[in-house]
Amino acid sequence: MARDLRGFIALLEDRGQLRRISAPVDPDLEIAEIANRLLSWGGPGLLFENVKGCDYPVAVNLMGTVERICWAMNMDQPQDLERLGEKLAQLQQPKPPKKISQAVDFGKILFDVVKAKPGKAFLPACQQVMVREADLNLHRIPMIRPYPQDAGKIITLGLVITKDCETGTPNVGVYRLQLQSHTTMTVHWLSVRGGARHLRKAAEQGKKLEVAVALGVDPLIIMAAATPIPVDLSEWLFAGLYGGSGVALTRCKTLDLEVPADAEFVLEGTITPGEVLPDGPFGDHMGYYGGVEDSPLVRFHCMTHRKNPVYLTTFSGRPPKEEAMMAIALNRIYTPILRQQVSEIVDFFLPMEALSYKAAIISIDKAYPGQARRAALAFWSALPQFTYTKFVIVVDKAINIRDPRQVVWAISSKVDPVRDVFILPETPFDTLDFASEKIGLGGRMGIDATTKIPPETDHDWGKPLESDPAMAQQVQQRWAEYGLADLHRPQEGIDPNLFGYDV
Repeated sequence: MARDLRGFIALLEDRGQLRRISAPVDPDLEIAEIANRLLSWGGPGLLFENVKGCDYPVAVNLMGTVERICWAMNMDQPQDLERLGEKLAQLQQPKPPKKISQAVDFGKILFDVVKAKPGKAFLPACQQVMVREADLNLHRIPMIRPYPQDAGKIITLGLVITKDCETGTPNVGVYRLQLQSHTTMTVHWLSVRGGARHLRKAAEQGKKLEVAVALGVDPLIIMAAATPIPVDLSEWLFAGLYGGSGVALTRCKTLDLEVPADAEFVLEGTITPGEVLPDGPFGDHMGYYGGVEDSPLVRFHCMTHRKNPVYLTTFSGRPPKEEAMMAIALNRIYTPILRQQVSEIVDFFLPMEALSYKAAIISIDKAYPGQARRAALAFWSALPQFTYTKFVIVVDKAINIRDPRQVVWAISSKVDPVRDVFILPETPFDTLDFASEKIGLGGRMGIDATTKIPPETDHDWGKPLESDPAMAQQVQQRWAEYGLADLHRPQEGIDPNLFGYDV
């Protein structure tokens, strides 16, 4: 499969996971409404070939299931994502090998890093057509408006590329951009993100910040850009590690920045520090409209694109959405890294219904009193993306954290709210979370739903109910003999890859 958007579209079509829609559709509300209905039940990716008022087709919902995300990352099943996480964990905190086999394994990982280094493209497809400022009209790009009270049209899956003006280190982020005029857009990023840091440095030196936006890239690169794990590697190298080979890059026509050579579109522009316009409101991942914020204004002066380009987009909102599927896949990648950071953690899960980061369920192999609280506190500080997790529920390792029935049972049977619930008040928080009394400042709750041991409790815990192992095996062997071969648990009809749950 070619390592670009077109190759992934061809793969989905070959596997029966893409529908082409030739009927005319409106980028204003209609595309999002169609895609949202299919997202809710894990439907196929969509390619709208006749978009009203626009010159190019629109692809959406390509990463609408965990299975398709695995395909984008050259993997067959979600379990492969965890093996990738183990590789990244070794790179983050390498340990001296104690055996020959460990040395060989680590050598293979280092070889993977060498293969993952980005390369150069001398005839980049993304620059087959060049549109200079005098002819530039961003309205030709089929940006969508997903919700009726959204402030305008948006770019959602663009790679926003900037560079540190002191060190030359690039940052690649996935930030929302709002269309403001035929040559300008505002970019919405949190103050802790790399692009915002680069803008502050440019302002200190009295310089404009160069910005490139790559649209319609290999979905694997999007996954790499959305992985904010603390490893001293670039997003390009991450993409190479994810895909098994380096990303081909090319220099922009008018900027000192590099972009994926096989992108469908590349927008080139600058931000003048202090130049802002109101951005929003827009529907966001919390399931509400966000507020209006003054955001940096990007002035674009050049656009390049492939011949007959395809525009890739998505939209936020209450799960399930594509961003939730991406978060579930990243959850699998994070697991080995988190285990390395917090040794007592056996497994962890970020439920999609909790917006894929607002609530975390972690299991531990409990060995001493107070360990659940320690694990929760360590979780909040382990990785940057867990800073905004409101609730951490800690359970025993015997609990299947991906089975909500078992988790609710653990909370109901093992928690005394006075003893086992603790709250951290007034911590830095997500500005999009309206539940907080003060925007940007909120509390966090930890729940110890593990079995209590002295001195956490001064009485013996009840003995758990379990089937007789011999009888359970006998019944299993005779199930068909009972005439019940056609009967299964209701959950067994669910595809566990659809939304990332194990059943």
